Amino acid sequence: MSGNRISDWFYQYNKDIYHFLIYYTGSADIEDLVQEVFYRALKGIDHFQEKSSPKTWLFGIARNVGLDEIRKNKRSRIINILAGREIEDLNDNNPENILQFNEQNKILYEAIHSLKRNYRDVIILRGIKEFTVSETANVLNWNENKVRITYHRALKALQNKKEGLQ
Repeated sequence: MSGNRISDWFYQYNKDIYHFLIYYTGSADIEDLVQEVFYRALKGIDHFQEKSSPKTWLFGIARNVGLDEIRKNKRSRIINILAGREIEDLNDNNPENILQFNEQNKILYEAIHSLKRNYRDVIILRGIKEFTVSETANVLNWNENKVRITYHRALKALQNKKEGLQ
């Protein structure tokens, strides 16, 4: 029964989670991460409380998977540096190589990724994925007022970053 729920949710939300993880991790090679989100959801379905929607619960899992991936990538870069190995060009993950964004999207992408994590999280969820304040609060485990304030500040910071990149 729980497998059927997860399967239904996969077909309903996998594209949204895929796009979220692209913005969140800065990588287009995230198919495995999407699978990891739904694997963790299947493992944790017994802990899902109907207090939140499946969408916000899954995006919370996706955020954690994304954080794990970012940490793993940082560790492997540090290990490569310490081992004296050549590091791949760090610009290989830029938006032009990943998704061949047009120039405007590339500037937006770079500006989003230059923000601090809290700002980036709220911008991606509220501004790009169009989550409500309540849904965003559930995903980030914040109260709604913090979401509103952080989103407002993040938009100002994003505007300043975009102007600096243009």
